[in-house]
Amino acid sequence: MGSTSEDSTPLPRLRLDDLLDELQARLDAARGTRDRVHSLLEAVLAVGRELDLGQVLRHIVEAAVTLVNAEYGALGVIGDDHRLSRFVPVGMSDELVERIGPLPSGHGVLGELIRHPVPLRLARISDHPSSSGFPAHHPPMNTFLGVPIRIRGQVFGNLYLTEKRGGGRFDAEDESVLATLAVAAGVAIDNARLYARSKLRERWLTANAEITGSLLAGDSEQRVLDLLVTRAAEIAGADLAVVALPLAGSEELEVRIAVGLGEDRHRGLVLPLDGSFVGAAARTGGLVVSTDVRTDPRITAGPARWEGLGPALAVPIGTAGHGTRGVLMLARAAGAPQFREEESGPLLGFAGQAAVAMELAERRRDSEQVALLRERDRIARDLHDLAIQRLFATGMTLQGATRFIEHPEATDRVLRAIDDLDDTARTIRATIFGLRAREAGPYADGLRARAVELVERAAGTLGFTPSLRMTGLLDATVPATVADAVLAVLQEALSNAARHAAASAVAVSLTAGADLVLTVTDNGVGLPEGGRRSGLANLAERAAELGGTFRARALPGGGTELLWRVPLAPPA
Repeated sequence: MGSTSEDSTPLPRLRLDDLLDELQARLDAARGTRDRVHSLLEAVLAVGRELDLGQVLRHIVEAAVTLVNAEYGALGVIGDDHRLSRFVPVGMSDELVERIGPLPSGHGVLGELIRHPVPLRLARISDHPSSSGFPAHHPPMNTFLGVPIRIRGQVFGNLYLTEKRGGGRFDAEDESVLATLAVAAGVAIDNARLYARSKLRERWLTANAEITGSLLAGDSEQRVLDLLVTRAAEIAGADLAVVALPLAGSEELEVRIAVGLGEDRHRGLVLPLDGSFVGAAARTGGLVVSTDVRTDPRITAGPARWEGLGPALAVPIGTAGHGTRGVLMLARAAGAPQFREEESGPLLGFAGQAAVAMELAERRRDSEQVALLRERDRIARDLHDLAIQRLFATGMTLQGATRFIEHPEATDRVLRAIDDLDDTARTIRATIFGLRAREAGPYADGLRARAVELVERAAGTLGFTPSLRMTGLLDATVPATVADAVLAVLQEALSNAARHAAASAVAVSLTAGADLVLTVTDNGVGLPEGGRRSGLANLAERAAELGGTFRARALPGGGTELLWRVPLAPPA
């Protein structure tokens, strides 16, 4: 009997089902590969659209985490010291990152990828010989995948992915996808850096144009230097900016401008050319860079004053053929990144603008001095040729008329008027001598010139130039001892205003008549209650030694007035 159909095995049908299942699996794999390739292309386009470097780095990590289905990801930027200078984590909250503490610097498995920049896959991080464990509060991590990011053949940093979702391991396909993303990331990072450099150059050019406009507008040297320091600090990202100028006749530099971190500790410092950071820039005539100014071997003189600072650079302020007129120094806070070449490169040209400002200010002062001397010559000539001659003629006329006056009292009055005319003529002659004074003349070092010089020098510490008004025969009637005393008083008053008054305006008045009167007023904080009075006591003692008086009072609208008065002996 033949067998029934139920007993026969349906081999062809079973084989067809297997083939269909295999075909379905291959279709699913192809669809998964297609979706992954599509996601990779989207990620490449996404990271390529950004131009801000910080945003580019974060988008790269976010795309990598999504592509390989990882729980955590990070991008580490390798610095010049072959350690991580920047670390961008993804997958952990800001609160958790803060609890963990300082970001990694390149030890353990992360450092392995820095030392050997090739893809690295691990089933358990702790099994690798370079593993150094995790800090407190760090989430557990087992699986690991890392690939380097190269830009123009140089390793820029590394992509780190950990904890494959679902408990699996990273496979060769994950590595291939991540390596492809790393290539696109290198292009995107390079574009972002080029864009950042172009924007930085644009800011330097804008600042140069602003300073040039200030120079052409005739702004003062102090204003141009203030503008230069402010712009340099802003563009270079410095926490402290300093300008030091040479002291005449010495091997030292004085810090005239300091803005930023610890500015009060630096303003007014006198630093030697040998043994100081700014002095090194003045000596070499070029850019001087320090990775940590607190431990720089070139700084051998003076007390420590760089607490809180780290990377620093200094450039001389000067123009070709005219030597160094000063030094511009920029510094960042301790722990901040080093100054990059694109940040420090334009500084030499930028500092040259400051030298031009100082040279123009000097030429302007010379021109104003020449104009002033010419005007003095004209006034002296007019006084001699017109005023004195008329006074002399009037006196002769009155003297000749006395013999026609019969009343004795009228004669006495006319004679007194003639004496007054003679005194006036002598006063005008003394004025003429003062107006015609030159560098080599008898009044070159007189009270008037020395007071002007002292007030101009005070502008460096005050941050502005005080107003100065002088009247009377200061050079002709003030004895040398009194002149020395009043100059010492003026210097002390201006120094007090710079250190304690916090003023934005100071006015100086110096008048010679029967008394020599010096008045110094400011719009600052006024006299403190119960504050130190030793400086004011010194001023009072100087006045008392010369038979004079001194008074200091707070002004009703705010500020302080110092009034110093001593008698003058009548002229011989």
